[in-house]
Amino acid sequence: MRSLIFNILFYALSIIFALLCVLLSFFPGRKPIMFGLWAYSRTMVWLMRVVAGIKVEVKGHENLPAKGPYIIAPKHQSYGDGFVVLSQFFDLSFVTGDHLEKFMTLKHILRKAGAVVIDNCGGTDARDRLQIEAEKVRAEGRKLLIFPEGYLSAPGEQRRYRKGIFHLYEDFGCPVVPMATNLGQRWNQNVWTKHPGTATVEFLRPIEPGLGKDEFMQILETACETRSLELLDFDNPGALEHSRKELAQGTIMRADKVKG
Repeated sequence: MRSLIFNILFYALSIIFALLCVLLSFFPGRKPIMFGLWAYSRTMVWLMRVVAGIKVEVKGHENLPAKGPYIIAPKHQSYGDGFVVLSQFFDLSFVTGDHLEKFMTLKHILRKAGAVVIDNCGGTDARDRLQIEAEKVRAEGRKLLIFPEGYLSAPGEQRRYRKGIFHLYEDFGCPVVPMATNLGQRWNQNVWTKHPGTATVEFLRPIEPGLGKDEFMQILETACETRSLELLDFDNPGALEHSRKELAQGTIMRADKVKG
């Protein structure tokens, strides 16, 4: 019943906030529409706690650079990941796929918000567009959110990390902050059923600029994957599909693989 009520309110409020953001987009500057997106994300986090019973704990704020632009690179397990991160920053740019632009309302909102929209198929054109759009974000000293896996993964599992995150890291010349999470245990990917309990989102130590691609990708992947595995809650497994014992063994093996 909780999941049913949450999903109904989720879609209803999403439509309301989409219309609100369209109205805000007609005001000059980015602040009005960013306020709308920030309020939307805060409302979703509140909805997660009050209706779905998902209490999100955000840790590691001390690892965020005190000033200047930087890139946030989270593990991506849930639609809720974006809401949690956006709720922590009033003015945050983000990278998203061009599939959202097929909806004219969303396309208008994304462009006004200064989102970096790229071709999901990748390639040279996507790389060039990513560089051009990201340069605008860097020049304005804003923070940028990008999910390096590109797609949602189930808790305890991993997708290939895409090299676009390295190109941003190289072009920006600024720190990248990895982010670990176990939110997928409570809100798994885009699955209808939600699982009550505590979820942790943690900002990790930043990766300073100047590293080569292979070294950077290894450090980023190791940080996100290892810590996300450590955050898994076996006392309240939620969406985890395997038995506690089997998954615990797989987690240990996976952590050893990542560290190696």
